Amino acid sequence: MTKIIVLLVAAALIDFIVWWFFGNHYQQAVTADVSEQNIQHVQVIVDGGYQPETVVLKKGIPAQVHFQRQDPSSCLEKVVFPDLGINEFLPEQQDHPITIDTSKAGEYDYACGMNMFHGKVIVK
Repeated sequence: MTKIIVLLVAAALIDFIVWWFFGNHYQQAVTADVSEQNIQHVQVIVDGGYQPETVVLKKGIPAQVHFQRQDPSSCLEKVVFPDLGINEFLPEQQDHPITIDTSKAGEYDYACGMNMFHGKVIVK
């Protein structure tokens, strides 16, 4: 009986690990709000990853993505947009706006400083 329980627990753990690393963890994209000053704003919470992971911006309207880091880990203390030349420190428990160039449509990936957590900005 003990062997069966151990086998079932091991199978459940293997399933969880496969789901965690290889599963499709799709999140809905969030579209930025346009303020009265005609500037797009969207909030991204940094806590064990990026929430939301995908942000949609309108082409040609100035935009700011506001990162709020709640996670104390050193991995998430930076955000890097390689295609946009952005590499910025995110202070913990503070709002940190990053201006995004929306003059060209496209998809711009971003990641933490260690490239373990990822997100995307889509300009269309």
